[in-house]
Amino acid sequence: MMKRAFIISLLTFTAGCSVGPEYVKPQVDTPQHWRVDIQQAENMANVEWWKSFNDPILDELVQTALQNNRDVRIAAARVAEFAARVDIARSGFYPQIGYAGTGSRDQFSSNTATGGGRLDNNFQATLNVGWELDFWGKLQHATDAARADLLSIEEGRRSVILTLVSAVATSYVELRNLDKQLQIAKSTLQRRAETITLFEDKFKGGVISDLEVAQVRSEYEQAAVRIPSIEKQIALLENALSVLLARNPGPIRRGKQIDSLAQPAVPAGIPSSVLLQRPDIHQAEQILISSNAQVGVARALYYPNISLTGLFGYASNDLSDLFQGSSNIWSFGGSLLGPLFAGGRIDAQNRAADAVKQQALLNYLQTVQTAFREVDDALVSTRKSVEELDALGRQVDALKNYARYARSRYNEGYVSYIEVIDAERQLFDSELAYTQQQRDALTSYISIYKAMGGGWVTQAEASANLIDYPAPDNDEEKPFYQPLLDFPPRTLSSGEQAAAQQK
Repeated sequence: MMKRAFIISLLTFTAGCSVGPEYVKPQVDTPQHWRVDIQQAENMANVEWWKSFNDPILDELVQTALQNNRDVRIAAARVAEFAARVDIARSGFYPQIGYAGTGSRDQFSSNTATGGGRLDNNFQATLNVGWELDFWGKLQHATDAARADLLSIEEGRRSVILTLVSAVATSYVELRNLDKQLQIAKSTLQRRAETITLFEDKFKGGVISDLEVAQVRSEYEQAAVRIPSIEKQIALLENALSVLLARNPGPIRRGKQIDSLAQPAVPAGIPSSVLLQRPDIHQAEQILISSNAQVGVARALYYPNISLTGLFGYASNDLSDLFQGSSNIWSFGGSLLGPLFAGGRIDAQNRAADAVKQQALLNYLQTVQTAFREVDDALVSTRKSVEELDALGRQVDALKNYARYARSRYNEGYVSYIEVIDAERQLFDSELAYTQQQRDALTSYISIYKAMGGGWVTQAEASANLIDYPAPDNDEEKPFYQPLLDFPPRTLSSGEQAAAQQK
């Protein structure tokens, strides 16, 4: 404990000479007018929203995807990679201790004045120590950058999870939409097949002309051609959804019909504090923090590296005497190595680091603005999709009446069959449009929750963690890399904090 306290104290002292800029969170221009209570929005942003559809099969598909999806597993492996990189970066804070052992036997020439034909043995065993003192904060900034990169990759994994859950839910809703379209097409085809049989009998009896039979048959084929197209879309979507579940292509289990899927509740607007929970915003900020730390690494290149070195060991001509006290060898020293002329390399590295930081800053601001736009788009789409769905529902009801009246008047001889064909064609198209609009309305709800981000991503991540890196029983809340994030960061004095705020 005393040794660790000494090391941390020395690191804190040497970090006081840090030459890099301190990170200051950028100011974000957030919308001023929101139309919802913040607590309501935060509560909704943190629920496992896919369960609001009240379909156990959808819940099962989401759970399967979270635990098996290849993209999530790849992202988890990247987290493990960058956790190791944090270890690599922070290892520079500590003395680097190594060992060496050599042994040789030399024959000297008998034909030289100094050789005399003698045999010499030489044996050495040494421990060597090297320690670079972080006077200018280069190692600290490199560690800060590695830690920010780790958090960025973890937020990237959460973005993958967010996208995955949304994609599974959207694909499932689309699948139920296609199932309903196929049902409508087959039902329409069956009715038109019955009409063809009836009209062929009438034609044989001389009641109607062949023109009316041809009209009925053309309408039958118009419905028939829809079926293989819809079936193809279903098969392709099942294959795509199977890949999301990390399965080979094949059928997907169904639950509720699209008519029975519940519409999740969403607020009329989203507070900016909720949006800032989005993984892509966190990821963009961590990239900015990392690039800011890399500026500090580049600044430190102008200053000398100061290192302490030491060696302790044994040397002897006889192996049996190697570890005797009289065979001790040791050395202790220090070195200072700094640049005088580098052909503009260090200046160029600093300009490059500044440019990367500026890119990261602009990317962060753009990511935040994109989040606001996506939420507004989703809110508008949801509201208008529901309005359009209501209008289409009324249109379907009106067209059902139109088709019923047209057939009734045709049977009474008041209109030609072309009126019936026109009414049934419009009804068929409107029924397909209605179920497609049901899909659009439901997926617009999904878009809102995806745009909100929120705590549900963390809840979904917990399911994925069961496979990738399960936590011990006594520490279930912390990821495996948490000790790397708990390592003492650079501490600012009150004067440095004030200066950073002024910048």
